[in-house]
Amino acid sequence: MPESVDAVEMQAALLRLRRTSGLPVAFGGLLSDTRHARIAELNGAHTAALRGLVISAGSGLGGKAIALSRPCAVTDYHSSRHISHEYDTAVAAEGLRSVVAVPVVVRRKVRGVLYGALREPLVLGDRTFDAAVAAARDVEQALAVRDEVQLLLAVTREEVTDPRAAPEAWEGVREAHRELRALVPKVLDPALRDELLAVCGRLASAAGTRVPGSREVQLAPRELDVLSCVAAGTTNAVAADRLGLRPETVKGYLRSAMRKLGAHTRLEAVVAARRAGLLP
Repeated sequence: MPESVDAVEMQAALLRLRRTSGLPVAFGGLLSDTRHARIAELNGAHTAALRGLVISAGSGLGGKAIALSRPCAVTDYHSSRHISHEYDTAVAAEGLRSVVAVPVVVRRKVRGVLYGALREPLVLGDRTFDAAVAAARDVEQALAVRDEVQLLLAVTREEVTDPRAAPEAWEGVREAHRELRALVPKVLDPALRDELLAVCGRLASAAGTRVPGSREVQLAPRELDVLSCVAAGTTNAVAADRLGLRPETVKGYLRSAMRKLGAHTRLEAVVAARRAGLLP
């Protein structure tokens, strides 16, 4: 069974945390409701003692980070007077002493918690805190992207029944198509990327704009991304900003797409792409 998107993103963040901070152990998980997080991913652990542990808001170090919505740390977990000790058995089984916990916050809502830890009682410095916060930001961005993808997919399902009978709704779908393509490079999980690209393909073909008998045209993913932005009326500079590219790179993709489509202008390229069933 393929790993969930959450697992892929969390594993990547924990690996980055260990590499950038030098901490030997990293672990974390997402909230199942507003007050409970389940430790689902471990990196560098010697035992499975922490796996599946349910952290309640306000309890232990991670629960404190969740409740306060800010990073928290202890130099010696077992003897700390600043946290409650519901999870001492699991922490001791893994031999952890110095620990930092960082909440994952998306749109002011705590969605998870990441930990980094040492097996020695040492004070954690700014470099370690910065690395832990950066890892949490990676997960936050991934969750924000996933939320946006789900919202866009919901829009396409709810608003569009017959695009030819609902031109206003179809313009919304075209915008959703463009935004989905712009999000694809930000998604780490290859299965989700493939799913998003498949959805984009279905949106393009659902428009019914393909001209029977028109020649087959193969565009590279980034060429199609740029054309999607051009179809929305954006300038090269705006397209570059949306796609995370340099304006010169956008120009290069656009020239290449125009050449493949046999187009001489930006508008001709968009029309040709729609006739070929590449854009909605």
